[in-house]
Amino acid sequence: MVANFKLRSPKKLLALAATGLSLSMAIAACTPSSTDTASSPAAGESTPAAAAPAKVEITLVSYAVTQAAYENIIPQFVAKWKAEKGQDLVINQSYAGSGTQARAVIDGLEADVVALALALDIQKIEEAGLINEGWEKELPNDSIVHKSVAVLVTREGNPKNIQDWSDLAKDGIQIVTANPKTSGGARWNFLGAWGSVTQNGGTDEQALELTTKLFQNTPILAKDARESTDIFFNQGQGDVLINYENEVLLAKIKGEELPYVVPTTNISIDNPVTVVDAIVDKRGTREVAEAFTQFLFTPEAQEEFAKVGFRPSDPAVAEKFADQFGKVDNLFTVADFGGWDDIQAKFFADGAVFDQIQAKLGK
Repeated sequence: MVANFKLRSPKKLLALAATGLSLSMAIAACTPSSTDTASSPAAGESTPAAAAPAKVEITLVSYAVTQAAYENIIPQFVAKWKAEKGQDLVINQSYAGSGTQARAVIDGLEADVVALALALDIQKIEEAGLINEGWEKELPNDSIVHKSVAVLVTREGNPKNIQDWSDLAKDGIQIVTANPKTSGGARWNFLGAWGSVTQNGGTDEQALELTTKLFQNTPILAKDARESTDIFFNQGQGDVLINYENEVLLAKIKGEELPYVVPTTNISIDNPVTVVDAIVDKRGTREVAEAFTQFLFTPEAQEEFAKVGFRPSDPAVAEKFADQFGKVDNLFTVADFGGWDDIQAKFFADGAVFDQIQAKLGK
């Protein structure tokens, strides 16, 4: 049985929407279990332990661009759970921007599992007391279930000859990106540009010069990646859009050929998953929620992520799909910046580097 319940924004869906909203898709096993009435035990017989319920239900809260993968992964896990446990499973799904989803969970959306765009968003849920400390070590690869990198989407024929991050600082270039203060994806973009300098032997001062010119060349900062996509494609503004590689590859899979460049020095956009301890313990769903998160690291699930443009965290699967991804010679990570706490304090807190850049530019 497959039931779909979707609530969509009245706004037009975009070809490369990086945020969106699709709530509560329920996918259950095909054959429902029957419920029999058991007779009372005879005198002297022990009372059997309570049987597991015929159906269990959990909620996955994720960010918009993962939906295409989970629509293929979830039926596989539902069938596996039914075969192994004899129990029907419903997995409700909620998709929106990563930061929006983190706030929704903190404010009361009962997620058994969260799969978000960056660990910082999960840390916020942890700080709210809903996820136990040390969640990163509960799953393989520090709970990073899939990855991506930043790409530079250009106009047809790449008339501005944009090849790398440094080209974004040239005069006469108009860039489309979102505001790092409001968009998780834009934080990855910022770190990609900054690290293109510091991870190649440059100084913070040189990185600041590059990023200042980059934002000087950005006339309007969109509130999120969805709005960035609208500005670039539907409104026709800008020469280059900073985007996720997985979105461009998904568009290609759907038959849309978009011109883009993969900078050879790039940030590993690491996307984590974890159970929400307070919710699974409250609802008694820890076993199935943990089994689901573990399933996401199996070759079967990792291949589904790769098929929609994500870089798998499983090395063997990554090797199998290597030809579809752009070559990156110098791949750096959040750890190279000291972790998300240091990143937030240095770059994105009130009065930090990004605010200083905006103040200097009079924005």
